[in-house]
Amino acid sequence: MYEYAIAWEWLAFAARWFHVITAIAWIGSSFYFIALDLGLVKRPHLPPGAYGEEWQVHGGGFYHIQKYLVAPAQMPEHLTWFKYESYFTWISGFLMLCIVYYGGADLFLIDQHVLDISPSVAILISLGSLALGWVVYDLLCKSPLGRNTWGLMAVLYVVLVFMAWGYTQLFTGRAAFLHLGAFTATIMSANVFMIIIPNQKIVVADLIAGRVPDPKYGQVAKQRSLHNNYLTLPVIFFMLSNHYPLSFGTQFNWVIAALVFLMGVTIRHWFNTTHARKGRPTWTWIVTVILFILIMWLSTVPKLLTGETDAAAVAPAFQQFAGDPHFPAVKQLVSTRCSMCHAAEPVYEGIVRPPNGVMLENDAEIAAHAREIYIQAGRSHAMPPGNITDITPDERKLLVAWFESAVEGKKQ
Repeated sequence: MYEYAIAWEWLAFAARWFHVITAIAWIGSSFYFIALDLGLVKRPHLPPGAYGEEWQVHGGGFYHIQKYLVAPAQMPEHLTWFKYESYFTWISGFLMLCIVYYGGADLFLIDQHVLDISPSVAILISLGSLALGWVVYDLLCKSPLGRNTWGLMAVLYVVLVFMAWGYTQLFTGRAAFLHLGAFTATIMSANVFMIIIPNQKIVVADLIAGRVPDPKYGQVAKQRSLHNNYLTLPVIFFMLSNHYPLSFGTQFNWVIAALVFLMGVTIRHWFNTTHARKGRPTWTWIVTVILFILIMWLSTVPKLLTGETDAAAVAPAFQQFAGDPHFPAVKQLVSTRCSMCHAAEPVYEGIVRPPNGVMLENDAEIAAHAREIYIQAGRSHAMPPGNITDITPDERKLLVAWFESAVEGKKQ
């Protein structure tokens, strides 16, 4: 069992590293080509069929790039395709989903206090949602609504917000955000695999056969590429969100997700406008900061929305927490709800070492990690994963009261 757990951990590490490498390659090429496309300049001397050109300098040399909106008159001898970055990013991400969330469904995917389902049912829901997402998206794009680019994007935003809410009604908060990222990334990668590359292959085949390519293939591919452009930053956020429980483990996590999509639009709009040489719309950053502050506010579940007292999470001296009147009850709570994993020798099946090296077996260790306990198990529901130890709302309130009482005591 021990060797199996170690091997599984290294498999997860390898898959994660593979995913990071391929994601960097895909996102990097995507950002570059969007910037290149928006920076193209139309000049009189361009060859027939050329849409625009761009001069760039990098690595000690100059690059002269021309874009043909449909295709050049003849097929070039060498043609570089940008597709495998997308494919392997999705494949490696799905592999991570299988290893972490399907392999550890009881711990990471299912929260019985949200929806009491078996691991097999949860996995089927996960797979079905990813497939259904692409089908719905593709049908919307091919419908009459697809001819209105911005109207289509507004409808797609509504779909994404609905999925954000839906996932939080099915899975743990951590898994909900991860699935929202996977849902969006599946659409993006399927755009490349199902639409953009096949359309480009049709154009290439027409060139080889001596036919004039139909412009519609390029137009459709460009629309899907625009969607990918605005979805990239939210996907990155959701894939990294499992490190930040105040984003996924709070009552208004689905609202936070909806605001993250808007932040992705405002940030990308600044870059797109700048690359197109149409100015630098600083208002987009102001809106982004406002959205982020709103997210921070929502993550603390303020009194205005829940009737609870709001307090800032600060980290005073660790000794303060062990001397607080709430500490004996907190110590008992941590011992029964947390120490099965956070111990020198964890007793939870499949856990061979304390997660992140955090041990909560004595007064000093509990006090030293007071802030993390407060955020991850008090203010949010990130811990225990999937609420596997059945921590109650009253017990979470005790953790909040303990931390905030100790903080207030030090201020006095």
